[in-house]
Amino acid sequence: MSKLWSDIVHKLTPYVPGEQPKLSNLVKLNTNENPYGPSPKVLEALKLEAADTLRLYPDPNSDALKAAIAEVHQLNVNQVFVGNGSDEVLAHTFQALLKHDKPLLYPDISYSFYPVYCGLYEIEYKTIPLADDFTINIDDYDQPNGGIIFPNPNAPTGIPLALAEIEKLLQKNTQSVVVIDEAYVDFGTESAVNLINRYPNLLVTHTLSKARSLAGLRVGYALGSADLIEALMRVKDSFNSYPIDRFASAGAIAAMQDADYFEKTCQKVIQTRESLVMELTDLGFDVLPSGANFIFAKHKMHDGAELTAKLRENSIIVRHFKSPSRIAAYLRITIGTDAQSEALISVLKEVL
Repeated sequence: MSKLWSDIVHKLTPYVPGEQPKLSNLVKLNTNENPYGPSPKVLEALKLEAADTLRLYPDPNSDALKAAIAEVHQLNVNQVFVGNGSDEVLAHTFQALLKHDKPLLYPDISYSFYPVYCGLYEIEYKTIPLADDFTINIDDYDQPNGGIIFPNPNAPTGIPLALAEIEKLLQKNTQSVVVIDEAYVDFGTESAVNLINRYPNLLVTHTLSKARSLAGLRVGYALGSADLIEALMRVKDSFNSYPIDRFASAGAIAAMQDADYFEKTCQKVIQTRESLVMELTDLGFDVLPSGANFIFAKHKMHDGAELTAKLRENSIIVRHFKSPSRIAAYLRITIGTDAQSEALISVLKEVL
């Protein structure tokens, strides 16, 4: 460790993203990317953006993109915040809204970037254990806190939480911000966006990386009261005044406006997920209920790390989490195309 580092750098444990292998001909089911490409309208918009105007800075406020997002969600433009992927949006959220004297609460099994942000911004936190069936119990969050955050559906479990439970939490927890991280909500989970105008302390975050097939462009956004959005803007403008470039903005606008393509591809993923769950169950897997574009499954007889290694030997990559120990038996499997699912099942039949 370098003596030239700032003190906080020595304390950080950075987030480790899913592997992006350089090998070709892999069945890549480890990073929850959409198996279907972006809307053709997105590709056309990107071609049009490749022009002389790239010499100019983009709109620092991303007004056109915010307007497109606001229209989809039937909110006002001042209720929308945009950033480079939902991870950047979440980073600003932790700094602007979740750093207080009382601890931030989030599930003990959840998105592993949350403790990383707490370390970076020196935020006190407390993890709340999931129930034995890996569900979130809202009553467990009825305690003093400086904020609450969890994904819905949760990650890596994929289990969705009913909207009524989220509203129950908001009715009890009125003195701190509640962040619902809806990265995977479009694959069968009910969104909390419709609660925003009733609960001024609710912030909902979304990404265009999953359901809208734009992981390569890095666009995410938050929706909430104008007061919460202003706090995010103050942090953003103290960090980077031009976060969304011209290509990302043009592609994101086209993606938000192509509702037909969005709904069609989401339904295809859902159908493939349900078929895959049935086939895995027949092979002896226990599969948790999923409202996401991935499933969390363990085999009744075989170790999770062992299965992951065997699949990799056969050019299929899934995600395995070594810790915490209660999920070490599970595989997180991204929903791919029907052909990719068939390849996975075929190899599993041989391996098992």
